[in-house]
Amino acid sequence: MKKLLLLLLIGLFSFSGCETAKSIMDSVGTAGNGNLTNAEVVQGLKEALEVGTDSATFHLGLLNGFYKDDMIKILMPPEAQNVEKTLRSVGLGSVVDKAVLSMNRAAEDATKYVGNIFLNAIKQMTIQDAFSILRGDDHAATNYLKQKTSAQLTAAFTPIVSKSLEYTDATKYWKEVFTAYNRFSSKPVNTDLTAYVTQKTLDGLFYHIGLKEQEIRKDPAARITDILKKVFSNQ
Repeated sequence: MKKLLLLLLIGLFSFSGCETAKSIMDSVGTAGNGNLTNAEVVQGLKEALEVGTDSATFHLGLLNGFYKDDMIKILMPPEAQNVEKTLRSVGLGSVVDKAVLSMNRAAEDATKYVGNIFLNAIKQMTIQDAFSILRGDDHAATNYLKQKTSAQLTAAFTPIVSKSLEYTDATKYWKEVFTAYNRFSSKPVNTDLTAYVTQKTLDGLFYHIGLKEQEIRKDPAARITDILKKVFSNQ
């Protein structure tokens, strides 16, 4: 009955060419979401992603943000594991350790500069995107951000990581690792260090953004703004 009344009201006012029909739709909101308007849903989902990205970039950009986090710590790539094993077996483990530390320091350094990249991507969210995320699973917002921005983030992030690798001496230590390894092996490993660290850095960021999204969805105390409280209490 309520839905029928709404349709009749929209039909009544639509002939005038005014914004009345849109106002009625906005004031009623979408079925199943209480009194939420489309604008509130979009704003709430944007704020959720902003909170998640701000939290992730801040904490991971601190000293040991990556290096001391066992879930996202950047280790030697799979194709270089034989390199690591060989070097450790001949007493050159410290060279490997320096390379691993410097890769994580590069990730921590680069993470400080990605806030605006995420923010610009979040601003592009549509009404359809927002309702799909609201009705989705615990990682719907994070997956949306990943799907929509991974290519752009990789392109923007790569030069930042490259510069950070140089700054933290990762490139130097990486060269030392493979120079040392080549003394004992006739099969050199050709690994793109910048691409590897870029991808692992993004993986770490999205992992922590996902954790924050789960927290906001499940824990009312994590909803730090009024719009977050309103939107996620109506899931």
